[in-house]
Amino acid sequence: MRVFRHLFAPSAQRLFPVDSLQRIAAAIADSETRHCGEICFAVESALPMSAVLRGCDPRSRALDAFAQLRVWDTQANNGVLIYLLLADRDIEIVADRGLDGRIVPAQWEEACALIERRMREGQPEQAVLAGVAAVGALLAEHDPRTDGSTPRNELPDLPRILR
Repeated sequence: MRVFRHLFAPSAQRLFPVDSLQRIAAAIADSETRHCGEICFAVESALPMSAVLRGCDPRSRALDAFAQLRVWDTQANNGVLIYLLLADRDIEIVADRGLDGRIVPAQWEEACALIERRMREGQPEQAVLAGVAAVGALLAEHDPRTDGSTPRNELPDLPRILR
C-alpha cells in the first residue's frame, strides 16, 4: 500500500504553486520578527522507491532534510524544520538542540496535528500557514526577541520543495 502512495503521490508543485510559496515565505519572515528562532518549511511529494523499500520512515527523512537544508547551522542552534511528506500524509517538526527543554514534544505534536487537520480539509497553504503561526507562537513564548534588534535571517524563508 505504501509503495502505491509513493508512486502516485500528489505533486508538491501543484499543491504549492509559486504564489503560495511566496505567501508562506512572507509568513515565516513575519513570524521571525517576534522570536529568535529560524523556521524552515520543506515539502516532498514522495520518497525514492529505494528508500520506501528500505523502510525509511517520515521522521528519518525529516532528520535527513534537517541536515541537508542545514537547519542545524544557526548561531544559537534554534532552527526548526516543518517537514511535510505528501505520500505518507505526515508532518514532522525537527527542532535544533538549542530549543531542547524549552518546548516539549507535546507542543510540537499539537502544531503537527493542526497542520494535519487542515491538510485533510484540502487546504494545503492554509495548513502550512497555520503551522508556521503555531511554531512561531511557541518560539515567541520560549525564545522571544527581546532586544528590539533587527532579526538576523540565517535560513532562507522561501519554502523548499525537495527532490
